[in-house]
Amino acid sequence: MNDNSKDELIALDDLTLSPVDTPAAEAAPIAPRAPRVLAIANQKGGVGKTTTAINLGTALAAIGETVLIVDLDPQGNASTGLGIDRRSRQTSTYDVLTGEAPLRHAVIGTAVPRLHIAPSTLDLSGLELEIGQDRDRAFRLRNALDALNTATDLPFSYVLVDCPPSLNLITVNAMAAANAILVPLQCEFFALEGLSQLMKTVESVRTTLNPDLTIHGIVLTMYDSRNNLSNQVVADVRQHMGRKVYDTVIPRNVRVSEAPSYGKPVLVYDLKCVGSEAYLRLATEIIQRERELKAG
Repeated sequence: MNDNSKDELIALDDLTLSPVDTPAAEAAPIAPRAPRVLAIANQKGGVGKTTTAINLGTALAAIGETVLIVDLDPQGNASTGLGIDRRSRQTSTYDVLTGEAPLRHAVIGTAVPRLHIAPSTLDLSGLELEIGQDRDRAFRLRNALDALNTATDLPFSYVLVDCPPSLNLITVNAMAAANAILVPLQCEFFALEGLSQLMKTVESVRTTLNPDLTIHGIVLTMYDSRNNLSNQVVADVRQHMGRKVYDTVIPRNVRVSEAPSYGKPVLVYDLKCVGSEAYLRLATEIIQRERELKAG
């Protein structure tokens, strides 16, 4: 990491960098409460799942939460987007889901204070063949998170699970482990069609595996105010889904697209751009919804 990136990180929340491999440095002296687990899911590719996971995680960390991103996409883009070199991924989510290692062994720090990640590798693409016949195949992630919750040196308040672009066993594991689903939805013509299929899967998981699963919210991504289609999609989704749609809309922004190639969240790459401001608003809105859920 160069000196400029350090300056950007410190500007993010006026904190010095946390040690890259010592999440225990942020430990609380008492046993932590179980984190809220949000699965970021949509079977369509290119809708902004990984971008949302990275930048929402960074935004939550910037406002004081301690966040773990679980990369469940075999492409490992969330890991790469946070600057985690493939050679550093000695223990990955593949090892966790196959039972070869506990989740805490896969967790590594990032350059963003209070943000950690369990990275992914291409090995994850063969997971279904390996565990598809096991009785607990749908609960591997839930069991791993339950074990992590007992580790007092990792007091995460949020776990964000970046799902692959398909409704396979990996995504089902995420839904079975999650408290709620966060759905990124691109402002394009087939948005509602894909959303309908996802909702059917969520309902199936709720019926068979996780009765407490809810839809936390739908975040509209890649919005272009100059495009009439984008405006129509926003109107249609809000009409069909009502309050499930977050007020915050993530705009199409070149700085958001550029940031992953530098291994940085956009909030670190360019804190003042419209994309960064949108993700900070989304984080605030999610925290507010969490308060409303607790109050209810």
